[in-house]
Amino acid sequence: MIVDLPDTSTMEISKKLVSMRNTGGEVTVGRVLTLLVDTDADTDAEGPVAASNDASREHPCRIIVVTRGDRRESTRLDSQIRVGGDAGASEVVVLELHGELADHAEAVVVPFLLPDTPVVTWWPGWAPDLPAADPLGRLASRRITDARGAEDPAGFLAARRTGYTAGDTDLAWSATTPWREMLASAVDRPPHMPITSAHVQGPASSPSIDLIGGWLVHALGVPVTRGVGNWEVRLDRTDGPLQMTVDEIGGVLRSPGHPDGRAPFHPRTTAECLTEELRRLDADVVYRAALQGLSGVRRAD
Repeated sequence: MIVDLPDTSTMEISKKLVSMRNTGGEVTVGRVLTLLVDTDADTDAEGPVAASNDASREHPCRIIVVTRGDRRESTRLDSQIRVGGDAGASEVVVLELHGELADHAEAVVVPFLLPDTPVVTWWPGWAPDLPAADPLGRLASRRITDARGAEDPAGFLAARRTGYTAGDTDLAWSATTPWREMLASAVDRPPHMPITSAHVQGPASSPSIDLIGGWLVHALGVPVTRGVGNWEVRLDRTDGPLQMTVDEIGGVLRSPGHPDGRAPFHPRTTAECLTEELRRLDADVVYRAALQGLSGVRRAD
């Protein structure tokens, strides 16, 4: 069910939410968090809403989507409420802020935060250099950005590194989870030969391969180079290279003295990455270490 409320107020939206729950059986019992989705003018909100709805099936929540209209318009609040089949296992409140209201999103969303539950803020497109200091970021214990769509992924990650605060994370990081799991498993297999260096390779615009490089710098303490080309991670050992690549089935792992290993993973969707990030609300110290390790990754000539 979708209900539009043009030129409205926070009080009217709250009343309508209560009315829709009373008549349609929608309740907030079991909601485990409030997810704030802060979209900019260049981001179509429907994609993030769909990903949030999918993630809500594992993490029932109230989704509050903030969009901003023209600041030159008269001050006005338009809203849309989605429940039932149009909202996954959540309820979605879309808030479109016009005029001066666009600069005061935090004041508009506060009445809709679920009491006694954590708040997570997600920027699916543009993100502030210091998410923890952003007005919507200050409301949250967990702050999620997404470097994968940035025009300058390296600069985007550099801002994440210098502006990091406990609770920050990025979907480009959760996109690397299958790679990191497979690599960690391979390194744990005997024989445990010393790793002398590492090489990571992927599309020039991929922040995920950059983060894998930073993670390896931190975890292994060896020189890491970053190249451009097909997806590959190579760990150089004294007995020969341990190499991970990707084919049409998934990950392929090759190392001396072992048969090829395979893992049937696929590029993770935004919904899958978001679902993973909502599983934990504490500080991701490994992500922070990967960001710090970026300064030790050398670009291949």
